[in-house]
Amino acid sequence: MTTVYEAFCDAATRFRDHAFVCVPAYKKRSYHPEGVEFTYGEAAGEVERLKRIYKTAGYGHGHRIAYLLENRPDYLLHMLAANALGVSVVPVNPDYLQDEMQYLLEHSDVDLVVSIGERALDIQKVALKRTRPLPVVKLEEFAGWIPRPRPAPLAGSPGFLSEVSLLYTSGTTGRPKGCILTNDYFLTAGRTYLSLGGVATIRQEQERIYNPLPLFHMNAAAVTFLCVILSGGCLIIPDRFHPTTWWQEVVETRATVIHYLGVVPPMLMNQPKSEYETAHSVRFGLGAGVEPELHEQFETRYGFPLVEVWGMTETGRVFADSNEPRQIHTRAFGRPTDEFLARVIDENNNEVPPGTEGELLVKCGGGDPRRGFFAGYLKNEEATEEAWKGGWFHTGDTVRQDESGMLYFVDRKKNIIRRSGENIAAAEVEAVLQAHEDIAKVAVIAVKDELREEEVMACIVLLEGVAATEETAEGLFSYADECLAYFKTPGWILFLDDLPTTGTQKIQKTRIFGADVDPREQAGAVDFREMKRKKKSLLS
Repeated sequence: MTTVYEAFCDAATRFRDHAFVCVPAYKKRSYHPEGVEFTYGEAAGEVERLKRIYKTAGYGHGHRIAYLLENRPDYLLHMLAANALGVSVVPVNPDYLQDEMQYLLEHSDVDLVVSIGERALDIQKVALKRTRPLPVVKLEEFAGWIPRPRPAPLAGSPGFLSEVSLLYTSGTTGRPKGCILTNDYFLTAGRTYLSLGGVATIRQEQERIYNPLPLFHMNAAAVTFLCVILSGGCLIIPDRFHPTTWWQEVVETRATVIHYLGVVPPMLMNQPKSEYETAHSVRFGLGAGVEPELHEQFETRYGFPLVEVWGMTETGRVFADSNEPRQIHTRAFGRPTDEFLARVIDENNNEVPPGTEGELLVKCGGGDPRRGFFAGYLKNEEATEEAWKGGWFHTGDTVRQDESGMLYFVDRKKNIIRRSGENIAAAEVEAVLQAHEDIAKVAVIAVKDELREEEVMACIVLLEGVAATEETAEGLFSYADECLAYFKTPGWILFLDDLPTTGTQKIQKTRIFGADVDPREQAGAVDFREMKRKKKSLLS
């Protein structure tokens, strides 16, 4: 099998009557409010219908189509049909504002946009501003004629290295980068999931994987989707994460595996106990970012292991701490394998000793270090080569590795606060604060400090009913001060109504304040810098 479509056709032949995709019931959703489930055979029929429409209209190898379909299963069916012809799909984040959407549609050179009806007018307004005319078709009217693409398809049939999708990274600075993902990438991602083993062993034809992450993200649309296809499983796709109905959906859809991000465990644990939370059939959860303080509590309450993994859009592959004894009281995320190598370096590109923090570099084992990775950043060869400097992909993540090879996540490299010569991991401070019973969400950022270069600031969303007073801030500072070295405690605390997040519920720190805003000058910011003092030795 050299394409995603070929892998699907093989699965549709072998697992024709098995469940392929399931959408949980959710009364407030505009589509399938009662829920829906269809088999591999039913999906294959629809994929062939869509394929004929695209082919008749002239779409083929080398074209790109953008999709604004939210988390609807239609996206997966269109992706399979497009892949059969060598057409690349470009999912559009429905939360994009006009400028972000304009950039994506212009930069990606898409030939067509397929959108849900209620968003078609929005995207048409953006499409009209593009340099080259861009037709927009409503999903609900996608039954027959669609506009022909302007360029002709590329010669030859799609193959192993043909582009399947263009996914845009969120970007910490500047514009998002378009990651070119091939059939090699997708197939490798699925096989990697299948090979994790341990408590994360995937059983052929038995797994029903509940993944609330968005389909414009590599986790759901590549890693999980291909794992499902290659194993004859079923992908369960809610529209998004609903903490109040999570367990009911998991039980009613008979999920055997769930996916999560760091915000999911604390939000679930803050929910009142229900009959559903222990009536499930979940064997394990797979995700990243569960706080070590909550990991064991979660597993004890809900009765299954959470497997921490690490991966990026660019890598496709993931590391996983899936073999017992798992390091659940740490931020361990697994060991390198013969297929997925790693090294940890300092700022001079020298490998650091075990236990020392440094940047994580990864590559594929064997003769081709880039095999199975993204094929490059679209229209940005310079950034691609910079990321692969020295033959290793530079992740930008700070980690440490112990003597056994186990890797431990510390923080994003650009999420380190530099205070008086001390490097402070924002994630460490966030972990302490997030465990407090009054806090719903927290983002720790660096703010300028005239004396110490940078200072720690905690932007906090309180749970409903907790007053955003100076007394509350003092209590939180004292709590952090009891758990952290003095220099790590928040020098500033600011209460906010909410924090901006991506579709995958990751907090977007760069969007909390504008570029010209000094967070310290915001109304309600409480200054605790004078209370940060070295603690006396307990032995003195």
